[in-house]
Order: sequence, then structure tokens, then C-alpha cells
Amino acid sequence: MTGPVRTCVGCGQAAAQSTLVRCRVGDGARVVLDVKRSGGRGAWLHREAGCLERAAKRRAFARAFRRGDLSWDAVALRGELTVVAGRD
Repeated sequence: MTGPVRTCVGCGQAAAQSTLVRCRVGDGARVVLDVKRSGGRGAWLHREAGCLERAAKRRAFARAFRRGDLSWDAVALRGELTVVAGRD
């Protein structure tokens, strides 16, 4: 792997940053994709729905962001992941 390496919060595998998508906490304590990489605390996720499902099931977002008040819309995030994955 070349370049920065990050760990997927869904599956726990290390991967090149370029193969992952960054998530952050948006308005209303909601987890959103951060395609612009706007800074602050982030969590990295493979561009696959399976990793998103595992992250949600394991409550990995709450641990990664160190917040217990988070919410996320799995359907909306899955749709965004599909769009992001389609760009490559």
C-alpha cells in the first residue's frame, strides 16, 4: 500500500485511504459521508454496504466519534456509498 493507511470501522481491515470513504458527524448528531474531508474527527469505511451494516450493528460510529447520541440513516448512507463507489 502506498500513501496513508486507515482502518475501516465496519470490518476492521487496514486499507489505503484512497479506497475508503470518510464519515463525520453532521448537523443534529447525524453520521454523514465527508467526501470533501472537511477536518475534525472522522471514521473511515469501505465503499461497501456490508461494511456499513457491520459498523451500524457493532455501534462502531459511537465509539469512533466518542459520542453516544449519534443517529444515522442506513438507507441514505448506503445510497451515498453507492454514488461515491460509482465515481471510481
